[in-house]
Amino acid sequence: TRTDHTMPLKMPLQRHSRFIVLPILLCLVSFCAEVANAQFIVAHRGASHDAPENTLAAFRLAWEQHADAIEGDFYLSKDGQIVCIHDRTTKRTAPGRPELTVAQSTLSELRTLDVGSWKDKRFASERIPTLLEVLDTVPDGKRIFIEIKCGPEIVPVLKQHLQTSKLKPEQIVIICFNEEVVSQSRQTMPQYKANWLTSYKQATPVSAWKPTLDDVLRTLKRSGATGLGTNGNLKVIDQAFVDSIQAAGLEFHVWTVNEAKSAGTFKSLGVQSITTDRPAFIRNAE
Repeated sequence: TRTDHTMPLKMPLQRHSRFIVLPILLCLVSFCAEVANAQFIVAHRGASHDAPENTLAAFRLAWEQHADAIEGDFYLSKDGQIVCIHDRTTKRTAPGRPELTVAQSTLSELRTLDVGSWKDKRFASERIPTLLEVLDTVPDGKRIFIEIKCGPEIVPVLKQHLQTSKLKPEQIVIICFNEEVVSQSRQTMPQYKANWLTSYKQATPVSAWKPTLDDVLRTLKRSGATGLGTNGNLKVIDQAFVDSIQAAGLEFHVWTVNEAKSAGTFKSLGVQSITTDRPAFIRNAE
């Protein structure tokens, strides 16, 4: 009688393979779940807790702190350049120097100002960057949220600048409080997402918060926005609020969240991103 040596060898090998494959599959599933649950973190004006806001130093530090995206504020200068600064004037970020109004100043005039020393003297070399300089810091696979701080006059120039950038359309998100800017951006640059921004106010401590959810939904629809960017007011934002925005086929983004507890709450609500001054801290708090 022939002795079949294949079966005794094959069966232990199959059992052994299961012991190897199953743990690997479980690890992959766990990893994928972790990635899916990871919060998308946007560095507000760069890593602005540690470096002077809206400077190249702040944006580069944000990438070092593993932000998924950066957010910067942009105005149109007198000579048609798009420059990165939050305020209408340079008073706050260039104290002790002649105050310039951004829209009434040329790029070369704005570049004379030190916008880093107010944070720490080691940032004394920082100058107001242009949009193109900020775009150049964005690595492959990362994004930039471009907040427009002026009116629709910037839109044609913005379109030209973005066309010269190496970034892919999916890396760029335009955001603005001005509904007309959002609308014109969507009409002239439909390849980019554009979020309408809002915060909330009460006329009295006991009155309803404005705008209401219905107001927000109407504005988003009217402007053609692809999403909402809202301040992190947990007196307004709850699961029903988030669900209503997302049920309309829109994204839900929240700013500016610097505390771990609040970040955890927004993560549990299923928002698409959290904007923070402290990207490393919020990342590690997940």
